[in-house]
Amino acid sequence: MKTTDKTEKENYLISILGEQKLDGETDKIEVLTAGNFMKKRDHFYIGYKEYDEDNPETYYNNLIKVEGDTVTINRKGPMRSQLMLQKGRRHQCIYQTIAGDLNIGVFTKTLDNRLGEKGGRLEVSYTLDFNTDLISENRFVITVEEKQDTVR
Repeated sequence: MKTTDKTEKENYLISILGEQKLDGETDKIEVLTAGNFMKKRDHFYIGYKEYDEDNPETYYNNLIKVEGDTVTINRKGPMRSQLMLQKGRRHQCIYQTIAGDLNIGVFTKTLDNRLGEKGGRLEVSYTLDFNTDLISENRFVITVEEKQDTVR
């Protein structure tokens, strides 16, 4: 019987490749971190911490819920955000900034969910807009796999 107590935390390697096209320029990031992964009913959950490069004591807790053709990304920390990605649909999402909350439009162009019991891959491409003006085109690929050298 598998349990999900605190001792099993961060037993997965989470690889994130992100790409953002803004004003004709492309910015890419790659992150490899330890995190959590689980399946509950028909939903997958990916959890990991994201640290601020400028202030290493500051971090965000990220929780990604994958349910069919919908991905919800909750980011909690100094500023919160929630991003809802649903293939072929546009949603309004809130981003907290230092200057206040922004209401951002998110349109999901593609969503390829290949997650399974022990991990897998999630690829999403979407656009962000503000007052219906295009801000950026975005894409991310998340790969989740069990750590090989987990000490029990």
